[in-house]
Amino acid sequence: MDDLLAARSQMALSLGFHIIFACIGMVMPFFMATSHYLYLRFNDEQYRNLTKAWSKGVAIFFVTGAVSGTILSFELGLLWPQFMEHAGPIFGMPFSLEGTAFFIEAIAIGFFLYGWDRFNKWFHWVTGVVVGISGIASGILVVAANGWMNSPEGFDYVNGEYHNIDPIAAMFNDAWFTQALHMIVAAFVATGFGVAGIHAIMLLKRKNIRFHLKAFKIALVFGAVSAIAQPLTGDVAAKDVAQRQPAKLAAMEAHFETEDHADLIIGGIPDEEKRTVDYAIRIPGALSYLAHGDFDARVTGLNDIPAEYHPPVLITHFAFQIMVLFGMALVALSILFFIARWKKKSWIMKKWFLRLFIAATPVGFIAVEAGWTVTEVGRQPWIIYGIMKTKDAVTPMPGIFYSFILFTIVYISLAAVVTFLLYRQMKMVPVLYDANGDDPGDSLYLN
Repeated sequence: MDDLLAARSQMALSLGFHIIFACIGMVMPFFMATSHYLYLRFNDEQYRNLTKAWSKGVAIFFVTGAVSGTILSFELGLLWPQFMEHAGPIFGMPFSLEGTAFFIEAIAIGFFLYGWDRFNKWFHWVTGVVVGISGIASGILVVAANGWMNSPEGFDYVNGEYHNIDPIAAMFNDAWFTQALHMIVAAFVATGFGVAGIHAIMLLKRKNIRFHLKAFKIALVFGAVSAIAQPLTGDVAAKDVAQRQPAKLAAMEAHFETEDHADLIIGGIPDEEKRTVDYAIRIPGALSYLAHGDFDARVTGLNDIPAEYHPPVLITHFAFQIMVLFGMALVALSILFFIARWKKKSWIMKKWFLRLFIAATPVGFIAVEAGWTVTEVGRQPWIIYGIMKTKDAVTPMPGIFYSFILFTIVYISLAAVVTFLLYRQMKMVPVLYDANGDDPGDSLYLN
């Protein structure tokens, strides 16, 4: 493994772990705030217990996300010094503001965790909402920085030097809104189905049924609404990519030849040497419509882009197909959930129904990882699109492979610790029994 591949692998590993913690850290506070509101509204102790349980999970993911995010910040400087030398003064503002949002989030978490029965009850609730809002702000700001790498703006590039730097224009680049919208909604989808799946496991085991049923429903409402909205945000993002990064779109769709009335390719195995896609399903004109809103529009193929600027087609295409496939599977489950909520209430406690959502627990996060693979691999060979190549930004320091191995061990250990802490928290949730000493939720359980 050469140094460039080792550096890219280490960055991918760090980002792949951090994005899971970041998604959950952004979204879980809204679940927590919802259950807290329901407790204040209906005075149901189950919602109070749920709020406290989720708040401890929020704290765990906040700390974990802070650690993994700090590692990523150091890695930018250590692995990509040339990139930071040139890009730091231009896109540093979103990172600075993200630090501010992080501190607000930390203060709000402290107020919420230790504010029970100490603050006004509605002020206490507001601190929980602030945790969520500041977390979302952090996510948007980080994505804005990544958007700048895909759509570099806010400077004039003359003879290899950067002039007339405008940090505001750099932060609000052409890519930031579509990327942030798609990412935030994806975070709600992944976390909603992930949390719901965990509580579905407990329901299937008949553990504290009323508690886990309430949690299951809250998480799925967020996840299902977001899943149904996600294809719309994806369409907006894809149209933006078609305009700004035609090579990425061509790699996503394994579109080798420029043509009008371009086919949408579903599945298939791209062959970059033969410029063909085997075993694919083709929908005539659909790619032209999805990319440009016109069935007869011209879509740029890889044949019109210099070969040295081609992204890895196989990886980008497969990652895109996985993201779309899993996203549409969650849309189908979302529709099924709303049918159960409105028309078939008895389904929710059926074993087959719960097993479907248990199977879906990791699906949203796999889709998120695949989406980030499309974003990052599809931009190659550029680290700053059209300006600086990734190979020109990597550190000259040797031995990055050993650093990659070390960080792999660190992240696996971190994931194991987080899993253990969350499992312990789940087991510590109190069961509220009725006057006969029974869990009243037992009557809800159906085979």
